[in-house]
Amino acid sequence: MAQVTSREKQITRTSVVGIATNILLASFKAFVGLVSNSIAILLDAVNNLSDALSSVITIVGIRLAHRKPDKTHPFGYGRIEYFSAILIAGLVFAAGATSLIESVKKIIHPVEPDYSMVAVVIVSVAIVTKILLGRYVKRKGEQLSSDALVASGADALFDAIISASTLVGIAITWFFGIVVDGYIGAIISVFILKSGIELFMQPMSQILGVRSNSETTRSIKADICATEGVIGAYDLVLHNYGPDRAIGSVHIEVDSRMSAYDIHVLSKQIQRKIVGKYGVFLTIGVYAVDCHNEALGKIQQNIREAVMLFDGILQVHGILIDSTAKVISFDAVVDFKVADKAALRQQLTDRILADYSDYTVEINFDIDYSD
Repeated sequence: MAQVTSREKQITRTSVVGIATNILLASFKAFVGLVSNSIAILLDAVNNLSDALSSVITIVGIRLAHRKPDKTHPFGYGRIEYFSAILIAGLVFAAGATSLIESVKKIIHPVEPDYSMVAVVIVSVAIVTKILLGRYVKRKGEQLSSDALVASGADALFDAIISASTLVGIAITWFFGIVVDGYIGAIISVFILKSGIELFMQPMSQILGVRSNSETTRSIKADICATEGVIGAYDLVLHNYGPDRAIGSVHIEVDSRMSAYDIHVLSKQIQRKIVGKYGVFLTIGVYAVDCHNEALGKIQQNIREAVMLFDGILQVHGILIDSTAKVISFDAVVDFKVADKAALRQQLTDRILADYSDYTVEINFDIDYSD
């Protein structure tokens, strides 16, 4: 709970810095835009206000997301952070659409802006400020695993580029007498729309369920396999219930001679290790491996080598040879590119039966959830 509270405070503090900075920039830009009659600078000011509102939503979202789990929502409220990010994306997109409409009006009915040196100075200061703010917010977002802060930081850096385009428009008007204010505003609007779409896609992917980070899953399985008594770790699945909250499941291979008590102790040891290092609670399933029967070991090896020759098979595990019931069963991780899994299952069955015709073959296809 202390870590959660610390994360919440840091995200809130970072967002407050963003709010104050963006309101200050918006105020100066709005004043200069009105005085100089520049739609581009006014739209830039509107964009700063939307950034400030985004930070407010981030604060509200993080507060709601850290509510304690209850009977209605036993997994907690962590995914509210993703919904707040979607709301921010909607606001950004709406601002972009409004800006584009106003810019087109300016193109159709142009009004020559009256730029001053004050406008140039304020826009220049805004560019530097946005670069510094963007780097700060993005860095904090990466440290705190906050998609909302990372997006805000990237958006601020992008705003610096947009503001730079406003300076280009001022330079063109000064040196060539060509009014491109509306066109610059339209370009800014398009980029705001694009940013809104990108901000929407990231949290939406998280809600739908994305593949877990490969570095994390490989590290978790390596730590499990490093635990004494574990022969192998497979079928790791992580379910995300917020940026800092996840549960999962995994299968481990153990010596078939281990007692139920020994397996229980081993499972608890693994759970403590993974929770302590990754903050992930794992439910653990077990595959029993007969490490002392050479005949069964040779059959398992033959099956593994035969199955891995088939295109689309990524991994084979959980091989069980039931000599009494005459059943061979195993799990195979199948690539998503395999279109006809029924045909592949039949091919695998036929291949195994070619060597072990007196057995029944049971094949479970696992989904390629993680690396």
